[in-house]
Amino acid sequence: MPNKKAFIIILSVLFLSELLAFMKTGSAAEIVDLSFRLSNNELFASTSMKPEQKVIDDLNEGLSKEITFYIDLFRVWNIWPDEFVLGQKIITTVKSNPIKREYIATRVNGNTSTEKRFTDTESMMNWTMTLSDIKLTNIKELEAGVYYIKVNVESRIRKLPPVIGYLFFFVPDKEFSITKNSQTFQINSKENQP
Repeated sequence: MPNKKAFIIILSVLFLSELLAFMKTGSAAEIVDLSFRLSNNELFASTSMKPEQKVIDDLNEGLSKEITFYIDLFRVWNIWPDEFVLGQKIITTVKSNPIKREYIATRVNGNTSTEKRFTDTESMMNWTMTLSDIKLTNIKELEAGVYYIKVNVESRIRKLPPVIGYLFFFVPDKEFSITKNSQTFQINSKENQP
């Protein structure tokens, strides 16, 4: 019996700590820029986000963060739901060392990994939260239609053991998750031919 009581107390403490951590987080994070451009029949997207202050505070305290950008291209349909065409997933991990006052940011885009070191918060946040000219596709490969780009940015709360995740399925596993759509644009494959 004492083992069952201890187990229940530990689970209750974990649940309350996660609940309190969730209550502290605000929804101040926002995507401040989402743009696209066509160049030589290639479609590029750029985006940037402004994180909430808690993310910066956590990094300054030595906690690591993993921020995932999903950049997806959708085709608009009038009657049916919009069609997912293609997408990219870009993961940026930031680790900080408060003693050395150094930040190490690693960005993984497909098979490409880039690592940078920063000594100040501002330059680290600018690089981490901004994606410029991400190549999505060649528009010659797309069918004629109306399209838009959807960006979803999320940060997961520290990973819980799977058993606890199953038991407390109602506790959120994301620190934040925000989405923004670009303006729609027309692609007419016949007009795009050189």
